[in-house]
Amino acid sequence: MSRTLKFSRQRESIKSFLATRHDHPTADTVYINIKDQFPNISLGTVYRNLALLSEIGEITKITIGDGADRFDGAVHPHNHFICRNCHKVIDLKMDSIDHINEIARKDFSGTIEKHVAYFFGLCEDCTTKP
Repeated sequence: MSRTLKFSRQRESIKSFLATRHDHPTADTVYINIKDQFPNISLGTVYRNLALLSEIGEITKITIGDGADRFDGAVHPHNHFICRNCHKVIDLKMDSIDHINEIARKDFSGTIEKHVAYFFGLCEDCTTKP
């Protein structure tokens, strides 16, 4: 199902903003930063655009359960670490773990297309806090 979207300066600005960030901002953070460029933009518009961009694969939505969703402008396959204390989301630099798709397929008759792996623990900052 292909979808043709009308060009939106606001949507492009959201994508550009996310492309410059590595801290996986929340929708509220995106809104605060985009509002400088588009003073009349609403938080609802930001949420709708983030949902659309995520749906069409131009950004990645990271849902961590008990906190606000985070957004990542990097859509290439990579894994994330989530700090259980401060809820920081960090890109992990690691070898591919795509072989887990084969392990999962072993006793599964459906089609596995991709996986998402989150690693949890304490980030460096939280580990070194007294």
